[in-house]
Amino acid sequence: MSPAIDYQKQMTEIVYVNLPGPKEPDTGMSGGELLHGFLAALHDSPSSDVRLFVMDLCDKWNVRYRKENA
Repeated sequence: MSPAIDYQKQMTEIVYVNLPGPKEPDTGMSGGELLHGFLAALHDSPSSDVRLFVMDLCDKWNVRYRKENA
């Protein structure tokens, strides 16, 4: 007889996006740098609806924004 509850432990990774990011794309930037700037720009959107949507997606995909302690 199988157990009433069957579960599998899943390991999740958290991706941290350091703020601030690059303000503008530049020649020679790597894909990671472009993505960093793109995600930072979404976080800094002037629209509260966009920011809320982005934060909902971040929660779903384990992405966290991290501000520098400067």
